[in-house]
Amino acid sequence: MTDTPTQLFIGGAWADAADAATMPVDDPATGEILCHVADAGAKDAQRAEEAAVQAQEEWARTAPRVRSEILRRAYEIIVERTDELAHLMTAEMGKPLAEARGEVAYAAEFFRWFSEEAVRIEGGNGVLPDGRNRMLLSRRPVGPCLLITPWNFPLAMGTRKIGPAIAAGCTMILKPAPQTPLSSLALAAILKEAGLPDGVLNVVTTSRAGEVCEPLLRGGRIRKLSFTGSTNVGRLLLAQSAEAVVRTSMELGGNAPFIVFEDADLDKAVDGAMVAKMRNMGEACTAANRFFVHSSVVEEFGRRLAERMGALVVGPGTRNGVDVGPLIDRVGRAKVEELVADAVERGARVLVGGRTPEGPGCFYPPTVLMDVASDSRLMDTEIFGPVAAILTFDDEDEVIRRANDTPWGLVGYVFTEGLDRALRVSERLEVGMVGLNTGLVSNPAAPFGGVKQSGLGREGGRVGIDEFLEYQYLAVPVQ
Repeated sequence: MTDTPTQLFIGGAWADAADAATMPVDDPATGEILCHVADAGAKDAQRAEEAAVQAQEEWARTAPRVRSEILRRAYEIIVERTDELAHLMTAEMGKPLAEARGEVAYAAEFFRWFSEEAVRIEGGNGVLPDGRNRMLLSRRPVGPCLLITPWNFPLAMGTRKIGPAIAAGCTMILKPAPQTPLSSLALAAILKEAGLPDGVLNVVTTSRAGEVCEPLLRGGRIRKLSFTGSTNVGRLLLAQSAEAVVRTSMELGGNAPFIVFEDADLDKAVDGAMVAKMRNMGEACTAANRFFVHSSVVEEFGRRLAERMGALVVGPGTRNGVDVGPLIDRVGRAKVEELVADAVERGARVLVGGRTPEGPGCFYPPTVLMDVASDSRLMDTEIFGPVAAILTFDDEDEVIRRANDTPWGLVGYVFTEGLDRALRVSERLEVGMVGLNTGLVSNPAAPFGGVKQSGLGREGGRVGIDEFLEYQYLAVPVQ
């Protein structure tokens, strides 16, 4: 912890908050304070905005190959420091070290991917249909960006936004979640070491999000907002962005259905369920929330899943052999406790887990609930914890209707051995992504995002850089 930056990163320099305010960073495994970091206010946001605006014009003119090589160097540094970054992430967020190392690799890959996309930004040209003008299309950076990241994937959510912004030629202000600022500050230090010019990336850690973000969005100099977080906060930010017509991309909440048909390979289905539910202790927007299992296999599926979930070892993420770390904080754990209690009151059977352990930290055991009533609160609430809620179905049309009966539409999971059914059901699900016989959909090379109230736009893949680029059309008379 001693080498981790704890100050704001503005204009290429480390600095305290203007009013010298700090905020604690807690270890969710113990409840103890790890350190204090700078707690930015409105004046600090103004300084960061000025740095980003001043750097924008020159950065936009930088050769794509230069931007590409900076990202590539940053990728290599991240890979070299995997263990250091993993320990830092586990300390502030709680996930087991094995998962933290996996996130470091995932995060680094966004920089490698967008280092390759930086040199492939293309326009176009051609004579228009009336023959009078030639059309020249060029693509330009949208301008200074505000990037807001969540606590659940503190390194990867940073690189997923910073990578395409750098590749496109945009400057930026990054505001990480107050629970997990250290990974973002470490990332800023790595990018500076990799040669990123001063002012291109500014990191503002704060517990005063409204004081920092609202003036930036309403002021007119920030031209792009990229946000990952809850739908409720997303709605607020969209309203704030409307005044200055700030371009937005939103990766919001999820309520993923996990559908197991009668012809599914149950080994694959249970393996997929463990990934879709237990990745990151269930604290993921892609986490399977509602398990719809055909009545002919539901008892067997529930038994197998409970056995696998019950065998997981819960404890501090730094301890050898631990599979499940703590939840992010006591507020998050209390929410999970309330949702499980509500389901049980409405008739759900607890196959495993369901009781909060005594002692320090924010731990909650892997839990499987059977016979969950459709009006239980966890059916229309993002659980964000290690709880699998199982319901039964008998008819394909019925389960599709129930799966789509939600305002969210990020991801769905379908398990069946029938190709026709696999394609038919996947196409009818109102989601942006489908995991077909797999519990993992996220990949830097694939477009990530949802429909309905799960968001706007896509991150990653070939289209990820589009969110940070504008088209300019130039009409040239044909001589």
